[in-house]
Amino acid sequence: MGVTTFTQEFTAPIAPSRMFKALILDSHNLIPKIAPQGIKSIEFIEGDGGVGSIKQTNFAEGGHLKCLKHKIDALDLDNLVCKYTLIEGGVIFDKIESVVYEVKFEASSNGGCICKMSSEYHTKTGVELKEEDIKQGKEKAMGLYKVVEEYLSANPDVYA
Repeated sequence: MGVTTFTQEFTAPIAPSRMFKALILDSHNLIPKIAPQGIKSIEFIEGDGGVGSIKQTNFAEGGHLKCLKHKIDALDLDNLVCKYTLIEGGVIFDKIESVVYEVKFEASSNGGCICKMSSEYHTKTGVELKEEDIKQGKEKAMGLYKVVEEYLSANPDVYA
């Protein structure tokens, strides 16, 4: 089994605590509401959102995936960090054993935030993973972050 790590970073004009609450702590409520064309629902199938919980994301009809399941490995509310593992997710698992994500929101000098993300792909024996292989997933994730950013900009009292 090999491990391939990708990192990315983006900035947003939203306070880090608001982005963390929207994208991590309350995503199961917010995301299906503001992005119903892509995500039908997000539910906890084990736990209540804390460490050890398993969250299932159900995608809208017509997409290439039906659902994904993530297990929350670590949740640091003081430092705005979440670490979680993709444990089930359709076609991607023909090449991959698991994917471990870490997302951290830091304050930027302009009052917004810097979101730092790392993705550790644990591939099956003999599989080499290239960035092109995960490009679509990364683009969809960035699109979702932008939708949340726009929603929070338009609704400054939400998660304040």
